[in-house]
Amino acid sequence: MLERNGGIGDVVLVGMHSRGVPLAERIASTMRRFEKKDVHLGCLDISLFRDDISQKNTPITKPTEIPIDITNKTVIIVDDVLYTGRSIRAAMDALNHLGRPSLIQLAVLVDRGHRELPIRADFVGKNLPTSKNENVNVRLKEIDGIDEVVITGSPELDSDQIT
Repeated sequence: MLERNGGIGDVVLVGMHSRGVPLAERIASTMRRFEKKDVHLGCLDISLFRDDISQKNTPITKPTEIPIDITNKTVIIVDDVLYTGRSIRAAMDALNHLGRPSLIQLAVLVDRGHRELPIRADFVGKNLPTSKNENVNVRLKEIDGIDEVVITGSPELDSDQIT
């Protein structure tokens, strides 16, 4: 991230609630060690920008806190799992209500595929192919008391496996 963006001068890390926030904090800590200065760090709630909001009850919102104007900055959205791309689309909509970044990048811990929108991550911790019947659960020490990635559910059977 530092190499691609020429340091942290115009970079704002924005973690998506819930698990993207501690991941962004971890990345910011590493950047501080390398750059010897603070990185701008924020958190983003996307619940009011989701395209399935009408299908759910009233959403429970969390604070959106971004310490500086993001206009003309490079914003790196941080999330735990990239799946359909819909949450990231909502995050971009939310960011555009706050300003106009010069560039938006995406960092995810796990990319599990199955995109429904043309969105890809710029920075990926691990590509983890899964079936649509499986779930990828990221657990983080800051929230869950443990760091782990767990796949639950059962993979789809290929047609040649059915007897």
